Amino acid sequence: MKIKSAEFVMSNSDVAKCPKEPFQEYAFIGRSNVGKSSLINMLMQKKSLAKTSGRPGKTQLINHFLINKNWFLVDLPGYGYAKVSKSSKRVFQKFITEYFSKREQLALAFVLIDCRHKPQKVDLEFMHWMGENQVPFSIIFTKQDKVKPNALLRDIESYKEKMLETWEEIPNYFVTSSSNGTGRDEVLNYITEINTLMAQQE
Repeated sequence: MKIKSAEFVMSNSDVAKCPKEPFQEYAFIGRSNVGKSSLINMLMQKKSLAKTSGRPGKTQLINHFLINKNWFLVDLPGYGYAKVSKSSKRVFQKFITEYFSKREQLALAFVLIDCRHKPQKVDLEFMHWMGENQVPFSIIFTKQDKVKPNALLRDIESYKEKMLETWEEIPNYFVTSSSNGTGRDEVLNYITEINTLMAQQE
């Protein structure tokens, strides 16, 4: 897929106010500081489309970006470890849950995992919730450039083993780096495949 246009449309915390266009949506979500904004900017090849921050929990709204004028990229707040109050965290969780349960345009969620860390309880619980609620998702392992190739393979295999303790099969996954562009074509081509499939079913 060639990215011809990527434009910010809106931010809000009310799912009912999200864009009304019937375009497929691809939501990006992960634990705070997983490199989500950097990944989005790398995929779109725009340095400041999604705002990056050294402070975890910076994204606090549902952010819609219209891509190539025919699908939406949705940047969702991170979960876990965000330096916000408990009441704010409850608000985040509420509209994240509502987004995934009510947003009919959602085609797929990408759950971002920092490949440098062992399986984290908060990630595993979130993906379990997604599975229980039948929300389609793929995993994106971020920060590939921070790990040596052999260690990366070993870490991903151990992650898959951990998931297979409770999952029948591993969700589709990608390995990416915002620094060197690894995984960009694979993620975008996957989105193209889904968009094409959805269009054929209409």
